[in-house]
Amino acid sequence: MDGIAMIVMTALGMLGSFLSGLLGIGGAIINYPLLLYVPAWTGVAHYTAHEVSSISMFQVFFSSLAGVWAYRKKNKNGPSPVNRELVLYMGSGILAGSLIGGFVSGLLRGDAINLTYGILAVIAVMLMLVPRGGGADAEPAAELRFPKAVAAGAAFAVGVVSGIVGAGGAFILIPIMLTVLRIPLRTTIASSLAIVMISAIGGVVGKMAGDIPLWPTVFTVIGSLIGASLGSRASALVNVKVLRRGLVLLIAATAVKIWASIL
Repeated sequence: MDGIAMIVMTALGMLGSFLSGLLGIGGAIINYPLLLYVPAWTGVAHYTAHEVSSISMFQVFFSSLAGVWAYRKKNKNGPSPVNRELVLYMGSGILAGSLIGGFVSGLLRGDAINLTYGILAVIAVMLMLVPRGGGADAEPAAELRFPKAVAAGAAFAVGVVSGIVGAGGAFILIPIMLTVLRIPLRTTIASSLAIVMISAIGGVVGKMAGDIPLWPTVFTVIGSLIGASLGSRASALVNVKVLRRGLVLLIAATAVKIWASIL
């Protein structure tokens, strides 16, 4: 791996995670098309769908780990908004699903992985156009009640498809927690960080059976850890709504390109 490729992969990791931190959405839905197309367009490398999903999964793991650490540090002196029972049920479901998805992705053709991303991209666009719900917590996180079977089942389904493309699934999980399970916003955000990290663990283990491009993964992760922090800080300084609309168009255009190449 030459110096230019290292710079490109670091920059892509930074850009994807910067937008993720800025807009509050899952990084993989941005990183997947960036890693799939930009290295080939710049002529530094060409990564298959399998390799891109592996790089993306490792990036999600380390960025979610950093997110959980930062959130715990920020809220260490107050009551925890994390619902442990919610994390247990949804974490167990998404762990099993992401393990299966990560393993199955190695058995699929590249077009099938791209198709899965295309479906997720369409879902992501629709979810990003829906106004966010959820109010302030009306009761302590530890006392919340929710349908456990629905929570575990939904998390399992999200884990399978997310594990295939190397995503954590936050952009689907959060709307499910808010609208289906009726979890308050603060508890949703805090608990989803832990759930996505568990998903990433399952996905990473599942990817171990396939091809993992080591150095591209390392430099993408390094860039993502820098970009996520910068994006979170910049979110308070810019008009996020305008950027969010632009990102919707970008993801939609990527979905169209992927669907056109498949069909």
